[in-house]
Amino acid sequence: MLRAKLLLPLFAIAVLVGGAAPKVAPDKRPNVVVILADDVALMDFGAYGGEARTPNIDALAGRGALFTQYRASPLCSPSRAMLLTGIDAHLTGVATIPEVLPKEQKGMPGYGMALEPGVLTLADRLRAQGYRTIMSGKWHLGEAPGEMPQAHGFDRSFALAASGADNWDDRSYMPYYKDAPWFEDGAETSLPEDFYSSRFIVDTAIKYLAETDPNKPFFAYLPFQAIHIPVQAPREFIERYKGRYDQGWEALRKERHQRAQALGLIPKGAPLADLPPDFRAWDSLSAEDRALYAARMEVNAAMLEAMDFHIGRLIAHLKAKGEYDNTIFIVSSDNGPEPSRGDDTATLSFYHWLTGYSIGADNMGGPGSWGFIGPEWAAAAATPGAWFKFYATEGGIRVPLIMAGPGIAPQRVTSPAMITDVAPTVLDWLDVDPKASAGKPMTGRSLLPVLEGAAASAYGPDEARAVEVSGNSALYLGDYKITRSVPPVGDGQWRLYNLARDPGETTDLSASEPALMQRMLAEYAAYADRVGVLPMPEGYDSAAQIVRNIGARLLSNYPWLYVVLGVVLLLFAAGIWLGLRGMLALTRRPNSAQ
Repeated sequence: MLRAKLLLPLFAIAVLVGGAAPKVAPDKRPNVVVILADDVALMDFGAYGGEARTPNIDALAGRGALFTQYRASPLCSPSRAMLLTGIDAHLTGVATIPEVLPKEQKGMPGYGMALEPGVLTLADRLRAQGYRTIMSGKWHLGEAPGEMPQAHGFDRSFALAASGADNWDDRSYMPYYKDAPWFEDGAETSLPEDFYSSRFIVDTAIKYLAETDPNKPFFAYLPFQAIHIPVQAPREFIERYKGRYDQGWEALRKERHQRAQALGLIPKGAPLADLPPDFRAWDSLSAEDRALYAARMEVNAAMLEAMDFHIGRLIAHLKAKGEYDNTIFIVSSDNGPEPSRGDDTATLSFYHWLTGYSIGADNMGGPGSWGFIGPEWAAAAATPGAWFKFYATEGGIRVPLIMAGPGIAPQRVTSPAMITDVAPTVLDWLDVDPKASAGKPMTGRSLLPVLEGAAASAYGPDEARAVEVSGNSALYLGDYKITRSVPPVGDGQWRLYNLARDPGETTDLSASEPALMQRMLAEYAAYADRVGVLPMPEGYDSAAQIVRNIGARLLSNYPWLYVVLGVVLLLFAAGIWLGLRGMLALTRRPNSAQ
């Protein structure tokens, strides 16, 4: 059995002849590396049929387990909380992200936007077992001193508290944040001048491994910024994709749909996922805009390859140290691709002017550029799923998961898995009982019996699995799924799909299967009550909420804007007063005909 091979070895106690001091043998329990990509779709990695070159991730998939029916949440912070704790996001305190949080939910149980007391991370649990624990990358699970990684089990950490940041410079990427809040071991810090996010994340992890006790096994958490907005990459990677996306997003949708069938990610003949509303046709764009959007997708692919390249450097380091074969690797994504645009809102345009960001063709992907792919490319990248990040449609939550390491045979796992299952699987793999800790109980399941071939699935056919973030909800039961999407793209209505036949969620069965629909709605209601899902305010629209929250933070971050607004209002009032005065003068002017 796998677990029998992973037992803690005996320490050396023999004393050599001549009175030599006893030496403690290195702890040979497996190391654990968790790599989390940001906004990576199911088919973005090469092993899943993507266009980007990801040979190092593909090699891990080739020697381990590649999951095809794994679901995260539709937004980053809830997924990160569930990945690290094995507990449903609402029970961790991170039910959504601050950027879309309405005022009605602020400070409510489960909605504090930081891990609550009693919520233990993998780092907490493994450090208690004698592991050294490090992290480098995006945190986004709170910014106060008691909310940062050093308060949640990490010996060393270099963490970004925000939802994202520039990949070349020490600055924020959106007006919600005044700066890029980077912290080292809980103390606010700055970045080196030669910073590029993926390189720096790996450099820091290697540095921390060298600075911690080599006799102990390690847990390393590397949440990358790739491929979150702004998409940025070194020029040498971008050049490799020149012309790759010139045919447009409709062509990529068809291409990925066909590859998904060929790779067995969806059944042969499964219908292509529906497009989101207001989807622009590629041919409706001007030639200049088509070139611009194709270039943005080239940078997106290049950023993914750059991440993989630096992951390869970490792997090479572990091989050189003799640690590679004794390391568990887990690679995943927090949610589907990012649909937001940077060229369609006055707020962002003002922020780009304020900060000097460019969204044009010049220096695309380089320092000072603010790259994005937009909703059409996001929907294409999310194929064979429907829609994208923010929504609990398949394009928003069906993402890649790779597990490789000692004792795992190469295999494809087609049974269901949830992001809450990762932490209990790691603990089971290491023969650590999660119930031995005093923290909140895990809600996820260990996938180890599936990986060992002892079980076909971690879930029974009548066991429901659910996820909810800011009103966007999904519940799975066997082959069926109900889902609800809120505005601006959704309409707040529940729909029912048979994913075995219709993984693209094209045909709503709620009218033809009313009994099943009611049963699944009841299952969802029970889930929502169990974990503490709060109802969304009347008329809630996530895009409008972001604008409101950004507006409030923009004024807080830049107080001088109050002066500007005051002057603008004064001039506006003066204009109205002068206009009224002129009209009044006209009404009092004597009639020249009299």
